[in-house]
Amino acid sequence: MFTGIIEATGKVVELRKDAGNLNIIVSSLVSHELKIDQSVSHNGVCLTVVELGNNTHTITAIDETLKKTNLGSLKVGDEVNIERCMKIGDRLDGHIVQGHVDQTGECLSMQEENGSWVYQFKYSPSKENIVVEKGSICVNGISLTAFEAKDNTFKVAIIPYTYQNTNIKQVVKGSSVNLEFDIIGKYVARMMGFKN
Repeated sequence: MFTGIIEATGKVVELRKDAGNLNIIVSSLVSHELKIDQSVSHNGVCLTVVELGNNTHTITAIDETLKKTNLGSLKVGDEVNIERCMKIGDRLDGHIVQGHVDQTGECLSMQEENGSWVYQFKYSPSKENIVVEKGSICVNGISLTAFEAKDNTFKVAIIPYTYQNTNIKQVVKGSSVNLEFDIIGKYVARMMGFKN
């Protein structure tokens, strides 16, 4: 379980194919604090640490994960958002995030507005996920509040701290992002008879 509050970013230093899997070696300020078997969110995807190195850690993404997220398009040098799982008893500063990406979305636009940034994203309505006005949405692991939510588009506002301390600054028009829709909204949708 995560909160969507990014703890650090890491740099992809190596990518190793292993049959249908991809081993992703990441260097970050928190790598030395991790342990093998620990669940860590990378761009919103919950993955297990399988190896530790000198200020690096390795995670493995299986074929299914590579098909359903943007991890399959990572390149050496790319920045990834990192969050360790939440501790029981800590404040929930973001929202409840499972680290299970529902689908990818595409950035339609990014505009700077007086020191902050507004991004618009679209997603395929085929999976029947929903975003509600002022509801929670997780973009590349970042807990955000959606506005101007339409059938399959929404906007988010990014403050300078988030812009500077996450990989949202690398997202441009056409970029693919991982989306995890609000778990409470998914349960409500299911109870109301929508497929999800």
